[in-house]
Amino acid sequence: MKNWLRKHPEVRTIRVAAADLNGQPRGKRVPTRFADKVVEDGTRFPYSVLNLDIWGEDIDDSPLVFESGDRDGVLKPTARGFVPMPWLSAPTALLPIWMFKEDGQPYDADPRQALNTVLKRYKKRGLTPVVAVELEFFLIDDSGRNLQVPISPRSGKRRKAAETLSIRALDTFDSFFTDLYDACEEMDIPADTAISEAGLGQFEINLMHCDDALRAADDAWLFKMLVKGLARSHGFAASFMAKPYEDYAGSGLHTHFSVLDEDGNNVFDDGGPKGTDTLRHAVAGCLNAMADSTLIFAPHWNSYDRMVPGAHAPTGICWAYENRTSAIRIPSGSHKARRIEHRLAGGDVNPYLMLAVILGAALNGIEDGLEPPEPITGNAYALDLPQVPDTWGVAIDAFEQSEAIKRIFAPELIQNFVLTKRQELHYMGDLTPAERVEIYLDTV
Repeated sequence: MKNWLRKHPEVRTIRVAAADLNGQPRGKRVPTRFADKVVEDGTRFPYSVLNLDIWGEDIDDSPLVFESGDRDGVLKPTARGFVPMPWLSAPTALLPIWMFKEDGQPYDADPRQALNTVLKRYKKRGLTPVVAVELEFFLIDDSGRNLQVPISPRSGKRRKAAETLSIRALDTFDSFFTDLYDACEEMDIPADTAISEAGLGQFEINLMHCDDALRAADDAWLFKMLVKGLARSHGFAASFMAKPYEDYAGSGLHTHFSVLDEDGNNVFDDGGPKGTDTLRHAVAGCLNAMADSTLIFAPHWNSYDRMVPGAHAPTGICWAYENRTSAIRIPSGSHKARRIEHRLAGGDVNPYLMLAVILGAALNGIEDGLEPPEPITGNAYALDLPQVPDTWGVAIDAFEQSEAIKRIFAPELIQNFVLTKRQELHYMGDLTPAERVEIYLDTV
């Protein structure tokens, strides 16, 4: 890590940051001359900093604040090392960090540590998840009272229409996407295909599959920071909020995953289109935990505006082969790449918690040998299916009480997340829709 800074003498300051429960980067700005100390010794800030609400406020009655004296945790660099921050005008680098206790043990309520705990369960069974994510986001002109599509840098016009898989829409913002892909190369984020989506000014970029789920979550977390920061330098906003426009589809964050054994074989591959018993067990685990884990997939007030029937977001708890109306989809294609696509999450999620609960639920199903119901055919919205929670409050209660969730997350993380979401639910209820959009636009 020190060598990276030696090779980049133009970098004048660094940021050290960890993801809180909402996925917000929390940390410090440090002059480069003191960076070696951070690399060697880490840094410190209170445990409570990873458990702030969406406004950055302490959680009322949190045991992490006054009750415990607001004690410090120790934050150490992750294996990622320094990452450029190309959206800033001055040469700057980010050093991702994660939290440990004073005795060197992981702090279980750190979202990145929570994902690592799930991955250790896989490793004990000789298994390795392979993960890829698809991130949808909106480019937005938020300079006026109402959100709208940015003016085209090419034509000077504003096109107020959905443009699904439109080359013209991509070309309209070509300078932004060119800079974005260049920045992904600098940051070593494996950005693959870009498409325009069904919402106003909505796009999707896929990140390539990775056999290190921690790195995949890092990539998604860093990518969200990059897109939002770079858009501002181009004169507009970018947002991963679930549903900024009432009349158009919202943004999802779909996850594809397979699992390798110790010999590198895909344990979901049976040589044909159906997949193995292990695939079905993993599907069953995801379905079994889906209602209880909805709070992870839909963590904000605005999240539930996206999850309505017929709006390209799943609402029924079901699975299917090659069917995008289902919550769990088994894509077609080569049997060697047989995988599960989990389609419930919105773009506003914390990537670490999202991957932890998806992979944790799948492993619960594998360990228990669970069997799923029959895969559906046709339109899932038209079928009589068990439904995911359709309100924030119900999702909070389900998460808190769930036995499946207790197998995935540490008690302290569950408690902290529930306290956070109940506080946000309380205060969001006092705001107008426009005020809610204002807070979510730049944060999530």
